[in-house]
Formats: sequence, C-alpha cells, structure tokens
Amino acid sequence: MTKHKPEILAPAGDKASFLAAIAAGADAIYAGLKHFSARMEAHNFSTTELAALAQLARDNGIKTYIPMNTLVKPDDIDSAARLLDRVAHTVKPDGIIVQDLAMVQIARQVGYEGEIHLSTLANVSSPSGLKIAAEMGVDRVVVPRELNLDEIKQMAEACPESLSLEMFVHGALCYSVSGRCYWSSYFGGKSSLRGRCVQPCRRLYGTSSRKDQPKRLFSCLDLSLDVLTKPMISIPEVSSWKIEGRKKGPHYVYYTVTGYRMLRDNPNDAQIRKNATQLLELALSRPSSHSNFLPQRPFVPLDPTNETGSGFLIGITKQEKNGKSYFECRQELLQGDFLRIGYQDQPGHQTMKIRKFVPKRGKVTIQAQGNGRLKSGTRVFLIDRREEGLVNALKKLETALSKIKVAEKTSSSVKIDLPHPFSVTGRVKLMSLQRNPPRGRNKYGTGIWLSANALDRTPKPLVSKIWWYLPPVIWPNEEAEFKQILGYCLAHGATDFVLGSPWQKGLFPDDDKLNFHAGPFCNVANPLALMELYEMGFKSAFVSPELSKVDFLTLPQHSPLPLGIITSGLWPLAISRIVAEETELMAPIYSQKKEICWVRKYNQNYWVYPGWELDLKEVTKKLESAGYSMFLQITEAWPKAVPTPNRTSTFNWDLSLM
Repeated sequence: MTKHKPEILAPAGDKASFLAAIAAGADAIYAGLKHFSARMEAHNFSTTELAALAQLARDNGIKTYIPMNTLVKPDDIDSAARLLDRVAHTVKPDGIIVQDLAMVQIARQVGYEGEIHLSTLANVSSPSGLKIAAEMGVDRVVVPRELNLDEIKQMAEACPESLSLEMFVHGALCYSVSGRCYWSSYFGGKSSLRGRCVQPCRRLYGTSSRKDQPKRLFSCLDLSLDVLTKPMISIPEVSSWKIEGRKKGPHYVYYTVTGYRMLRDNPNDAQIRKNATQLLELALSRPSSHSNFLPQRPFVPLDPTNETGSGFLIGITKQEKNGKSYFECRQELLQGDFLRIGYQDQPGHQTMKIRKFVPKRGKVTIQAQGNGRLKSGTRVFLIDRREEGLVNALKKLETALSKIKVAEKTSSSVKIDLPHPFSVTGRVKLMSLQRNPPRGRNKYGTGIWLSANALDRTPKPLVSKIWWYLPPVIWPNEEAEFKQILGYCLAHGATDFVLGSPWQKGLFPDDDKLNFHAGPFCNVANPLALMELYEMGFKSAFVSPELSKVDFLTLPQHSPLPLGIITSGLWPLAISRIVAEETELMAPIYSQKKEICWVRKYNQNYWVYPGWELDLKEVTKKLESAGYSMFLQITEAWPKAVPTPNRTSTFNWDLSLM
C-alpha cells in the first residue's frame, strides 16, 4: 500500500521567499499578484515575474497556486477576468485559490482549466458543505484553522471523491473565524476580505472595571502543529499541509518548509522529529501553540499578558544620556539581518537592516525616525536572516531564473457576460431579525436566529411563518444538532431559511418547496456571485453590509435575484471561537483610541460587537429606488454594563471600500 504523502505548501510574498521554497524542497508554492490577493500588504508579483518563477518551479517538479481570494466588488469583475485570462496563458498555474463565488463564474467564462481551491475565507466549516462545493466544480477546500483533529477527520469522512482538503499546519492565527471579520473595515474601510486588514485585533485594549494595564486581549499566538501532524499522514483526503506567511522572509520559508518536510517524511524517527522542531523554533515566528488541535487538550491561543509580535526577541531598547536609543543583542547578528523595533501601534515603530556583523552582547544604535520617539524598554525582534548557506542557494536559483525567458506582458480583451436583472415587483418587505420570537401575533417578514431555544419559545403554528436565520458558522460538532433542529422546522411547515453561508444548503434535503435566501454573512458583493447563488437554487440574497454607496447602488442593475440589505442594528466586528480568560463578557472594552467594543457568546462562538449600531435608515429610499426590496433591522439586547451609544455608523457608505 502506497504511503499517503501530503504536499508541503509554502508561502511566497516576494522573489527571495519563492526561491527559498524551491531550495527547501516544497511541493507547491502559493504566491499572490498585485491585485485580488488576500495579502495585499505583501510584496506580491507581476504576471511576468511570476511566470518566470512558476516555470522555474515546474522545472523543479513544484506546483504553483495563485490566490485570487478577495471579495470582488461590482466594478472589479472585468479587471479580475482579464487578470485571470492573462495568468492562465502566461503563468499557467496549477490552481487558483478563491473566496468569492464570482471567481468560479469568471474561471468558467475565461476558459481557465486549472484547479479551483476554496480559500478558508469562504468558510466551509462543516462536513455537509463539502458536497455543495464539489457540485460547484471546486477541486479543493481549505478548512478553517479552528478545527480540531476529530473535526478534520469528520470533514475527511464526508469529503466527495472529486474533492481534496487542505489544512494549515503553521503560521499566524487570526482572532476571528476567516471570512467572518469586519473589524478593520468597520473602523475605516480597509477590508480583511479584500486583503487590506490593519489588524485592530493586535492592538491594546482595556476595561473600565479593572485598573490594570491595557492588554492584547485579541492578539493570537502563532500556530505550530509540528509533531502533531503525524496523525494527518493517515488521512488521504488531506492532500496539502499549508504554511501561512506571505509577509515573511526567505529564512522563515526555508526553515518551516524544511521542518515540515522532515516531519512528513520521517514521522517515526525520534531524532529527525527533534531536529525538525528545533528548525521550526528558529523560524523567527511569534510564540506558538498547538491551539485547539487536540480535542482532549484544547488550548486558547491567546496570552494577553505577553507581547505577541512576530520574530525572535533579540533585545530591549535603552537610552543614552544624549537621548539616542540602542540595545545590546542577545544573539549575534549577521550582515543583512532585518529587525523590527517595537509594535505597529507604538511610537518609533520601524524596521532596520543590519549592515555589518554584531557579536553577542554587542551594542546596536537605532536611528530615530519621524513617527514618534522610541521609548526605553521597547522590544526588538529579529524578523529575517540571510545565512550564508541560504544566500548561496538563492544565488544559484537566481542564476537559473535569469535564463528563463517568458513572453512579454500580454493584454486581455475578455469581457464577462453579466446576468439579466431581476424585475422587482410587489411590496417592499420590512423585516426584523431577533434572537427570540416576538410576543403576540406574528407578522410576515419576521426573522429569528435558528436555535433549539428559539424553537422551544415559538408556538408550533408560527414555525411555518418565520424566516429562520442560520448562524454565520456551523462547526462539525454542531452539524448533527442543527440537522435535528431543521428537521423539526420542516416537520412543522417552515419553508424560508436564510443561510449563513452557501455551503449550509448541504444541511437540507432536496425539496423544491424550500426557499433558500443568502444571508449577509455570505459576503455577496457582485452580480456573478448572485448568479452562482441563482444557479444553486437561492431565491434571494442579502448583500454584504461592508460595501460603499456606489457598490450598493450599482449591484441591483445586474442581479438575477431579489436583493435585501441591513438598514439598522448591531453588526459584529468579528466572530471567534475563542476568548481570552481576562475578557469579561457583556462589558465594555476600550481601544487606545477609546473606541468601545464588547463580547457576547452564542453557541460555541464569541461575537465582538462595536459600541454603536449600524444605521442606514436615512438612505432607505435611495436603496429602494436602486432596486432593493428587503430591508432588515437586526434587534439585539443591549448589555446593561455597556454605555448607551451616542452615535451610529453608516459603515462604508460614505467611504471607498479598500
């Protein structure tokens, strides 16, 4: 019997990291372009540059995948199609990684023939969703980082033969569930779904009820499964071990790829496993954990009392009498090393390059920059290193790369066919979404979050009249319960269900009498995504609330489905499966800028809410004139301990969504 051998999938945010992945023996490399990449802060590549690198990878038996995994706005469609058309002909990737359903439609229309992988941002979080993804023509699903070993096995057992699974084994963890974070966007129009997250979760937060110092309550440690990857070798459906880190340097890429290749190829050799873990410890990451991967020993990867900056702690700053900052290095520094001074939200934060060798305990002076005075006690991290062996390997590959000739930059004139718009007729539906059924007579258009508690409190004759909203995330260990709850709904005549993701359609039996509506957590933002939903049998869709005014008003012009929109109520900043022990639920939490947020638990998830509500009621008539026919008001109980808001938000209505 052939031993299962999952690929080691390496990140590359620039040329040096791409070459380091080749040098380390990666099986595949994922590298983003200048546009439509969920890591827009990475260096990323031009199509010409990536075409040559992909050819070098092929020459070494290595695959190349291209992430085009951002939310696609209405005016992005043609440019995304032209880019994919050029990429297909020049780079010839083995696969593309997508979040937005529009990219599936675009791939079909431009004739792209490679694999399509669903990003973790698409949030296929439970086993039944895999069948829906396979029916759509997807080849691989990247499963959420929040899953434990037992849940990954459940996903594997439900995986159709045409589909494979990819899992993260190493790298940064987000506090929020992927695809369920609006924090950066809500606080200023820079969307994590579009690759421009400013990481507000990494900042300091404090509470009014305690007099302690602000802490990094939402800043995660890194993930490092290291020796725990051994059980995954026996699960053939898991075809890829993914290393996160497209903003990391070649040192990190080389060490992590080498380490996991050793762990995969020699799972029973104790000495090699020890050597591999030592390599991973030298990869210049944040402090790491196994997170909740072991179901019998779950660990919350949050340590608010410690700093969780990326890199190896190399020193702490002091000040000379003349005011200049310096530090004494705890380890020797090599010429070409890169350091990070402090954290992004601290005065004087900067990166610097070491120009000459510095011995252990040597003194390094830090040049002042114009972004604030550096405080004494600021931590200094080694974030990238160019050892002689790695530098020589990169030079050798650079020579091979220079001999590869690729076609000059090609243009594309491809244009995408947009769907015909749905004709809006009949009355506008004013809808209310709440946790519990309303008292008294039920009105048409009432929505209730689906739960066993809500059903217990709903009179049986009313079950059929309610639009039942499924949660944004359903985990594998919740699926059986939700199927049972849905069975009760169906037995009592319920027909309208608003899904938290398109994949939740897999929870239902095939029944033409059921009406499926895409909820706002489906992150629908363009006509092609709506067309995909239409072909899946959806009857309507609520659009993503993070769009800008122009996007909102443009979208109905080519929508094949009736559209809805959230006009008021609480919209979460983030939804997470974890919370720090220090976080007090239903109590105010303050950022350094005095922005308020608070946390509430529903089922297994923690919802982080802003201290003010979304309110688009004043522009409802504009939206109705544009073609929207459903207007949703979300009703949530306001915590007594949280100050009553004196403001509201129009989210990105007056901004240009980045």
